Amino acid sequence: MYATQALTHLVPLAEELDKNKVTPGVLGFIVFAALAVGVWLLMKSMNRHMGKVDFEEAPDPAAAAEGVAEPAGSAKRK
Repeated sequence: MYATQALTHLVPLAEELDKNKVTPGVLGFIVFAALAVGVWLLMKSMNRHMGKVDFEEAPDPAAAAEGVAEPAGSAKRK
């Protein structure tokens, strides 16, 4: 019964709105803000996990067989 009473009170407010203007409203803003915060948290977590990755590239067997020296920038990083 409370829901029907609330709806009857909101009907006059809905009639005052411009029928030709559509806006996302507060709910749209809340959903957009929640998505933005979620993406920010995911990016922060991804950066933290990528910082833990220790990738060492295996030497090229064809280059090692030919005696080609490794490039200057191929030093191991920590």
